[in-house]
Amino acid sequence: MNVAVGLRGEAHLVVTDADTATSFGSGDVDVLATPRLVALFEQATIDALRGILDENQTSVGMRVQIDHLQPTAVGGEVVAEAHLEKIEGRRMTFTVTASDAGGLVAAGKVTRVTVDKDRFMGKCCQG
Repeated sequence: MNVAVGLRGEAHLVVTDADTATSFGSGDVDVLATPRLVALFEQATIDALRGILDENQTSVGMRVQIDHLQPTAVGGEVVAEAHLEKIEGRRMTFTVTASDAGGLVAAGKVTRVTVDKDRFMGKCCQG
């Protein structure tokens, strides 16, 4: 595993009707939903780690702290960026930002944890 502070990743999204607060049930306006924005941030963190972790490892989301600062309409393009700021054992904390043509849309932090895939899946409760 070659995880190092300074890794960067990006994710892009053109907002569609399926990405809106109305569609997600997180509001009643047709703008980018906060839950979709969180997923975009996580995509950017995954991009930063692409090809870095060992074959039997993955990372899972542990904590998300964001401020959603301005709306993005359907048709708007959002670019999320993740920068690996801190590593504490298996925990990796990323600073994340998202911007559209109007400027900063959201900012915050995403913490991911490195796990062994098989051991992690073995912890799942089977219904």
